[in-house]
Order: sequence, then C-alpha cells, then structure tokens
Amino acid sequence: MDITSHIGFMQGRLSEIVDNKIQAFPWNSWEEEFIKAYSLKFNLMEWTLDHENLTKNPLIDISKHTLIQKLCTENNIRISSLTGDCFMQFPFWKYQGEMQEFLKKQFDIILNSCAAFGIKIIVIPLVDNGKIENINQEKELRNFLISRNNLLSEYKIQIAFESDFSPNKLLDFIQSFPSKNFGINYDMGNSASMGFDPIKELNTYGERIINVHVKDRIKKGPTVSFGEGDVKFIQVFKMLSKSEYKGNFIIQGARDINNDHIGILNTYKTFVSKLIEEYF
Repeated sequence: MDITSHIGFMQGRLSEIVDNKIQAFPWNSWEEEFIKAYSLKFNLMEWTLDHENLTKNPLIDISKHTLIQKLCTENNIRISSLTGDCFMQFPFWKYQGEMQEFLKKQFDIILNSCAAFGIKIIVIPLVDNGKIENINQEKELRNFLISRNNLLSEYKIQIAFESDFSPNKLLDFIQSFPSKNFGINYDMGNSASMGFDPIKELNTYGERIINVHVKDRIKKGPTVSFGEGDVKFIQVFKMLSKSEYKGNFIIQGARDINNDHIGILNTYKTFVSKLIEEYF
C-alpha cells in the first residue's frame, strides 16, 4: 500500500476550534488548510459539510469551485471523500412533508457537487441526532438512497454509512443495500466507545468497509489522543489488512489542548504510517 496516498485528514483539523466543537467546517481558514497540509506532506483531505450555511460552503457554491481546484493542484491534495455532518444534523429520514423534500433536494445538490470534484465517497453518519430509531426511519433512508442508485453508478460515487449498530445488526443493514454503491465507514474510535470487539466486527462485515476514520476514544467516553483510549489499534489494523482493505485512513483525532493543530496532526500521521507499514 502506498502510505502517502492513503492517509488523509478530516477538514478542520488544521484550524482553530470552532465554537468548542471537535469538528466543524473551518469558514475562516479553509483555504489555509491546503497549505498547511502540503507542509505536512498530506495528499488527501476529507471534506466536511454542516447544515448551517450549506449553500455557502465552497463545495456547494459554484463560484468557489475554481478556487478549490486551484488549491488542490497547487498543494497536491485530493478530496476523495466527504463527511456529511449535515445529514446527521438534519436527517431527512426523520422528517416528513415539505421539510423532508427540502432535505432530499439538498442531498441531490451535494451529490452533484461531489460528482463535479470527483469525490468518490459520501459518509452518512447514523449516530447522535442521525441515529435510526425505528423501522420506518430505516425504510425511509433505504428507499430514498436506493432510488439514487443509478445516479450513484453514473457518478461513480459510493455511500458509506457510519453507525453505532452492533456487528450483526450492521451486517443485516448493509446487506439490504447494493454492494457496488453502498458500504461502511469504520470509525474505530466510535466502535471502542461502544465496547465492540474489533475482531468480531471486522470478521462480520470487514469486506463491506470502504472508508476508515482513525481516532481513539475511551469506552463510553470522549475522543482522546491516539494511544490514550480503548482502541486496540494493532488488532484493528491487523484485521483491516486481513479483510484486504484498500481504502483510505482519515485521521479524525482529538484536538490539541494547546492549539498545536499542526504538531498533533503530524504526530497522528506518524502513528498511522507506522501501523500501515507494519500490517499492510
């Protein structure tokens, strides 16, 4: 595996913390992140989308597309995936009527923007406010997304679900979606926080994983710096290798309490590089 091309970072991790949130689109510094990423020899970024001011986000605002392309070219950065926090903040599968139709139209706008940039994976978080709470919500989500299956094929875009489902429940869930265009985003920190066994998880649905978020969390607790939580990194990377995972590793680590965002991200990058070298 070409380590450099497979390790990326979550947009916002090279910027100041916004409103005490661990993750948010960095409105005031998104352009500078490309330059900082280049200095750390990152070639890969996962874009973030919040629902607030969605249409003003540079990825959605057509007038900013040339600038994004320029920044990517000048700093040798690819944007191959997107985390749609907007879907978690306002999940269309939990609304009805006009609001639901509005949110579905937003999904299509996002899909078109991703196609324009060659983004290949859209992560839909089924956690926190986006958590599926009943069978009707699950059916609403599935029916709508499968109705977009042909468009996903045309655009060569895959949907990756991030969830808090148990391994068997997640397998049942993902098997109800076509494997070509739908897969799993494996967030090792969230799994550790739920107390899941990575060996059981990856033996159960490892072949459907198409994107990985690398972070550490304490069981039933917060995100912490790599090595300070309950993620069994060696087991996780061994199992991902056994599953013949060939996708990206997106660093989504805890923020630095001293605001040394470049320093901590560089430390995380070194940590992940060693694991890939060892097990891939």
